[in-house]
Amino acid sequence: MTNLTAANKVRYDLSGKAAIVTGAASGIGLATATMLARNGCTVAINYLAGDARGPEAVANLRQEGCNVIEAPGSVSDPKGGPKMIEDTIRKLGRLDLLVNNAGTPGVTEVVPPSRLDLITDEMWETIMQTNLIGLFRLSKAAAPTLKEYHGSIVSVASIAGLHNAGSSLAYGASKAGVVNLTKNLARGLGPEVRVNAIAPGAVDSSWQIQWTDDARKGSIEKAALKRRCQPEDLAEVIVFLAFGASMVTGQTVVVDGGLTL
Repeated sequence: MTNLTAANKVRYDLSGKAAIVTGAASGIGLATATMLARNGCTVAINYLAGDARGPEAVANLRQEGCNVIEAPGSVSDPKGGPKMIEDTIRKLGRLDLLVNNAGTPGVTEVVPPSRLDLITDEMWETIMQTNLIGLFRLSKAAAPTLKEYHGSIVSVASIAGLHNAGSSLAYGASKAGVVNLTKNLARGLGPEVRVNAIAPGAVDSSWQIQWTDDARKGSIEKAALKRRCQPEDLAEVIVFLAFGASMVTGQTVVVDGGLTL
């Protein structure tokens, strides 16, 4: 099914498969949607309505000959999120993979754990609705079709959900929830559906957190592989968990270049 290319990347024959990738207008989501589509998968690219990067990504991939469709909508919308999943599944005709990538840090600068005064109820609500509750709603909506096609779910957690402070304690808590939810969804949806997650470390992408040059250099120096993750590094692991890891479920794979060793 797979073979190593000269670029040392695993390739898959995903013809006839269909996937939904949330938060796919940029970063990890776009890299994942691109890798899936280039390997023959039909991909629904989810993005926030009004984000011009979404239609642009779809247009660019179609120019390459990839089979992609638009799936605008907010994953945090209690009704709109599940409806987006249901409508998109009808358009795709099937579903083999849901990538829960959409998320928010809720802040633009890191909030130290000691600054409890900066953690507001509004921040909790925004982060939890997007990163955790919305993720569950979408997984629930997709579950019947994923069971039918023996598909999989791959969610994007974070090292902040394991043992890193992250951008704020609220963000870390939401990602810890993703790690736990991944285990329980794997229990609940097995044996038909495998459910896994990845925990990225420092990633170079269009994320909302503002990194200083010193912080960026520090993350490189601390990493065993002496570099920061690129979105494609995360996409490679997501695709592997989705289509190449038939006996892996309920796991969260750390992808950080050894940053947290």
